Amino acid sequence: MEELARESISLLASASAKPLLGPRLGSRGPRLGSRGPQLGSTGARLGSAGAVFIMLKSALGAGLLNFPWAFQRAGGIRSAVAVELISLVFLISGLIILGYSSSISGQCSYQAVVRELCGPAIGQLCEICFVFNLFMISVAFLVIVNDQLEKLCVSLYEMATGLQKSEMPYHFYTDQRFALLLLCVFLILPMSISKEINIQKYISVLGTLAATYLTIAIIVKYYTMPPVLARSTPLYSTGISSWASMFSVIPTICFGFQCHEASIAIYSSMENQRLSHWAFVSVVAMVICLVIYSLTGVYGYLTFGKDVKADILMSYTSYDIMMFVARLLFGVSIITIYPIIVLLGRSVIQEPVLSWWRSRGGAGMAELESRSRYMLTVLWVTLTLLIAVFVPDISKVIGVIGGISAFFIFIFPGLCLMFAMQSEPVSCRTRVVLTVWGVVTLICGAFIFGQSTAITVLHLLENI
Repeated sequence: MEELARESISLLASASAKPLLGPRLGSRGPRLGSRGPQLGSTGARLGSAGAVFIMLKSALGAGLLNFPWAFQRAGGIRSAVAVELISLVFLISGLIILGYSSSISGQCSYQAVVRELCGPAIGQLCEICFVFNLFMISVAFLVIVNDQLEKLCVSLYEMATGLQKSEMPYHFYTDQRFALLLLCVFLILPMSISKEINIQKYISVLGTLAATYLTIAIIVKYYTMPPVLARSTPLYSTGISSWASMFSVIPTICFGFQCHEASIAIYSSMENQRLSHWAFVSVVAMVICLVIYSLTGVYGYLTFGKDVKADILMSYTSYDIMMFVARLLFGVSIITIYPIIVLLGRSVIQEPVLSWWRSRGGAGMAELESRSRYMLTVLWVTLTLLIAVFVPDISKVIGVIGGISAFFIFIFPGLCLMFAMQSEPVSCRTRVVLTVWGVVTLICGAFIFGQSTAITVLHLLENI
């Protein structure tokens, strides 16, 4: 995600007026903290609007599909929005802490900041979580593509034959899982094997376009189609059970709002790196995300009520033209972004292997890099495909991703703040208050990780 952010920053800067580029970020003198200035990763001077735009592009995406189901699972609109607002405090706090940590550490990537402030052991844990998070995101992408292929196959069959889905004969080549296999073998795998993926500069905006279109389409469909349930769908439930169910939406919120891995790359490239300004940018970006996710959740839930699917697009009929376009947008976006996720995860795994071989003076570095790249890519695509084929719905994958996201949103920022307060020259009162907040953030993250992971495992065991 940091590489996607860097590419977006470079593109945004190249479209700006040249006088704005000026000297490198490091020439503007010291910033917050006592360890000197930090060089921007791209040399671009990113304004407030550009920073907000890139953060939105990093956050908005496939997580949007699960929000109406999460609203239903939470017990209604009021419960879900309440959880969102409480989570927003920690989401914004995490972004501010990461900006502060980048400032005092002099690093401009998430893993480097964690390694610098918290030590090599926690830095390695961060890299492991980073790879696993990318792997599960890849699984989620293929699950979504599998869902959309099912609807698209039915839609094409109905248009070609005039028959209904119930009359559709079953053959292995009419199964969407076979179509997903062909898609992975002949399109996704060849795109992912490449050492460098330059297509991202042309398509990385597709995810934001698909998310925005989906939100508008869901609102339009609510007012133009009769809902499955009456418009009197309750706004909230009562009783202890609703309080327990509220926790189940936290993984969806973490997955949907997650842009924290990219936040340090964005902060490092900003023109104005005052902490107050970064806090303002973080608040604006998160509030816009809140509005978009909430609108999608509210109108999707009001349209289908308790019958809403974990993937909202699966709730609409296969012949719905407006949602047909949404499926195509999401499908193309995911197919083109999947290779970038593979590249990022593969590079984290390859780097220590290649460094170890280089330190031993090993020959044939190019051959080793090529073989390891092919092997890791084939293994990555194969494993994610196998998992995606047997996962019942997207909510199970998001439960795992949401738990891992807690590390990047809560746990690592909390640890960075706690370690920073051990050495930063601040008043005793400030040190105590911020250390306590770091501990609270860490505990909340550990609870969310444990809770979401336990629920996901239990649900998977029930389906076995």
